Amino acid sequence: MRIPPYYKKPSWQRFFAGVAVGALISWGFFLYSFGYYQEKQVKIISTQQETIEQLKNDIQIWQRDYKELNKRNLELLTVQDVEIEIKNAEKYKLDELMKYSIENTIKNDLADLIAKDIDSVVKTRHLIAKTIENRKYKIDDKEYNATVVELVITPTIIVEVELKLSK
Repeated sequence: MRIPPYYKKPSWQRFFAGVAVGALISWGFFLYSFGYYQEKQVKIISTQQETIEQLKNDIQIWQRDYKELNKRNLELLTVQDVEIEIKNAEKYKLDELMKYSIENTIKNDLADLIAKDIDSVVKTRHLIAKTIENRKYKIDDKEYNATVVELVITPTIIVEVELKLSK
């Protein structure tokens, strides 16, 4: 059996020519639309890359500022707490309540130092010692004077005090 020669009939020639022209037109449309969408994607990617670079620069700036602020904050530490220790409480036979009362009174005198910069507290350390030493502490009809033995200024101020009977 023989296949009929379709290339000789004009209707088949038009059909094949239409298929060829349609294929060329569709290929051109595909190239145009693919190029258009690819160009949009390239624009989006380049915009995103610029945004990423800008955000990386912002992060570096924030981190640098954060480190500088941390350095400043380390320099400007603040007082968080005050601890009082009476060295010679046994000498005067002070019980825990009396000892607590004197410690609490001294803490109340120094309460203004909490949340102050350590630098400013160091500058006024002599005033702090004089504040403690100039006050008389009255317990059970006896008056005591306090002498500051040691004053440690850190975020927790530690004051070591010796008591003396006042005259």
